[in-house]
Amino acid sequence: MLRRPGQARPAFLELFFDLVFVLAFFRLSEELLEHLSWTGAFETLVLLLPVLAVWVSTARFLDAFDPEHPLVQLLTMPIMFGTLVMAAATPEAFGHKGLVFAGAYLIVRAGGLAVAIFFLRGHEAQPSAVRLFFWVGVAAVPWIAGALLPGWSRGALWMTAAAVEYAAIALGFPTPRLGRSGERRLEVVVSEEHTAERYQQFFIIALGEPILVAGLAFGNSEFGADRTAATLLAFGTTALLWRIYIHRAGALLADAIVATDNPRRVAILTIYSHVIMIAGIVAIAVADELVITHPFGHSDPAWTAVILGGPALFLAGRATFEYAVFGRVPPPRVIGALALLALTPAMKPAPPLALATTAALILAGVAAADTLRTRRFPSEQPSPPG
Repeated sequence: MLRRPGQARPAFLELFFDLVFVLAFFRLSEELLEHLSWTGAFETLVLLLPVLAVWVSTARFLDAFDPEHPLVQLLTMPIMFGTLVMAAATPEAFGHKGLVFAGAYLIVRAGGLAVAIFFLRGHEAQPSAVRLFFWVGVAAVPWIAGALLPGWSRGALWMTAAAVEYAAIALGFPTPRLGRSGERRLEVVVSEEHTAERYQQFFIIALGEPILVAGLAFGNSEFGADRTAATLLAFGTTALLWRIYIHRAGALLADAIVATDNPRRVAILTIYSHVIMIAGIVAIAVADELVITHPFGHSDPAWTAVILGGPALFLAGRATFEYAVFGRVPPPRVIGALALLALTPAMKPAPPLALATTAALILAGVAAADTLRTRRFPSEQPSPPG
């Protein structure tokens, strides 16, 4: 059942599994749009973190196991259905479906890890699965307790649960008797090429969210010049996100994992950077709907924050990803993110279309800087942090 050395490319099963996240991201952006406030942003983040944890865990599961094996395919279906249940429960996760959301998440995570532990008997990667299972069990207490409590209590407990799981990643999953995860490569990755391509594919799935939202918003409006311009701008922004992501680091992740002496550090930075980037993409999708629906409307502070803050989040995550691959933080991404944040107070009176245009121009500047660097250093190789 284990993945063979020659099976570096992702299988159709993995692409099929990713489809459920189209619904998950759409539900999350709908939730943020409906509750566009600091509370709404907090709740959306709380729901996004376990959704991404499911994907990371399943990607690791299918990196270890042969996705073409019938039993592996069969075992993946409940994980996919559980994620579908989580996505369906998202709009009422902080209402009467809290136990459904938390229960589906824990069943998916614990069930998948239990299966991995069973079938990895005697394999070098089994201790890693045991450590993950232990920390999911630790986080299960605030997940369930939060589902039984209303309002801010639920949010605080669920954020604590998510923080426990994501902090455990950085700490190496310290576990009684097993200690921390070591530097053995098979504890982190089986196929570098497979892992890198899975992150690339998942990022493309995430980019489908602003495309979907922009298309629906445009289709539900009059095809006037203002809304057409807003839709074109939304599409251009999504194209810029794609271009900035794939530049160098996005295309060389596999080489970075091979080159590093510390694959766990590269894995940690890669996970965190994609969480930040996808959070930015969810915010950008919300911004697209606001801009297309009200291109010259009045921008309240929440609109300004999401239109400029989404691209800033994406650039911050992309800078972290760059550090994972090259061991450096590129100035254009940092400058772009800081410029977006600095402009937020000054541009409050501007209409949504002007805000979105400003964000797109800054992203275009970052993409142009990437192109110039490629011309100056055409054969730059990965140099991940040790």
